[in-house]
Amino acid sequence: MNPFQVVHDFERALSDYTGAPYVVTVSSCTAALRLALRWWYLGHGEREWNVTVPTRTYPSVPMAVVWAGLRPLFAEMEWSGMYVLYPTQVRDAAKRLTGHMYCVGQFQCVSFHPQKPLGLSNGGGAILHDNAEADVWFRRMRFDGRTEGIPTKDDEYTMIGEHCYMMPPTAAEGLQRLSIYAREYDHANQPSELELYPDLSKWAVFREA
Repeated sequence: MNPFQVVHDFERALSDYTGAPYVVTVSSCTAALRLALRWWYLGHGEREWNVTVPTRTYPSVPMAVVWAGLRPLFAEMEWSGMYVLYPTQVRDAAKRLTGHMYCVGQFQCVSFHPQKPLGLSNGGGAILHDNAEADVWFRRMRFDGRTEGIPTKDDEYTMIGEHCYMMPPTAAEGLQRLSIYAREYDHANQPSELELYPDLSKWAVFREA
């Protein structure tokens, strides 16, 4: 049996629930943001891009921007549940998970952290999108640049990937929880609670990035 079948089953269930044509699960929302931002950057030339990030959000968001080869530009903004990392088509939706939430043409990155909607024991995240070419790229990137189902010694590596795939036990828990969540907690969008986040524009690590 393919141990990753349950991962694909969870992705299909998320696709049905959110309305996204494609869903790629990964180990965290931060990993989802890194991959989505990197895909966007690769398709938009080699010029330097500034990406607008809320002044108050989780620190790994601007870190993901830097790792993708982009530059975070902080701006004061109110947000609740989801916001766009302008000018990209990437949305940080770490605090939102609702039925039919997918926006056409976007890469929406959701979180399954224990303190976020769905709240899986080992966390995790996913990219909701509608790009068939990106889907192939995301799936190889999350799996060390490998092809799922082919032993390491037999696979042909054509890219430098990341090690951020979702493990089957996490997906199995997600599949079970989603069936309950969709019936009972569909309205559960968490407020942004901006006062809980530090002012990232004052952090020297980002001024130097």
